[in-house]
Amino acid sequence: MCADLSYLMELALMEASKAFEEGEVPVGAIVASKDGDILGVAHNRPISSHDSTAHAEILAIRNAAAKIGNYRLFGCSLITTIEPCIMCMGAAFNARIETLVFGAKDPKGGAAGSIYNLSEDSRLNHKIHVVSGILEKECSDIIRSFFQKRRGTEEAVTGATRNRLVG
Repeated sequence: MCADLSYLMELALMEASKAFEEGEVPVGAIVASKDGDILGVAHNRPISSHDSTAHAEILAIRNAAAKIGNYRLFGCSLITTIEPCIMCMGAAFNARIETLVFGAKDPKGGAAGSIYNLSEDSRLNHKIHVVSGILEKECSDIIRSFFQKRRGTEEAVTGATRNRLVG
């Protein structure tokens, strides 16, 4: 891949920030051609779209496929702020993504090395080269901030409810 991976991850982080602002889990994804052209850009939207498959990676792959007019994205890279889940790895395989680049590991659902390692599964008919840890701190921080904010809100609501019931 010719493009600067840090630059592409910064674009993915910008998408993750949009998800954060919308109350979605802040994950952003980019699909880039082997020449570094941006073909697809997306952020998580399962809540707002009422679609459990509306992960950033899936939406970026859909956007890229629509742009080039082919569901096979030969030679393309998928850049995402967090390690993809099983569903997103499946989509990357079906799209024939060549390289997966992610920032932060997902110890609870990652399918590119954390829980599962689909990219290394010899039973599959396609291989995806994986590059991890690009802007890892920034990618981890936005997820951590989102869930801290969410827990803080939930604790505030729970505390207010408890005070109303007790008081």
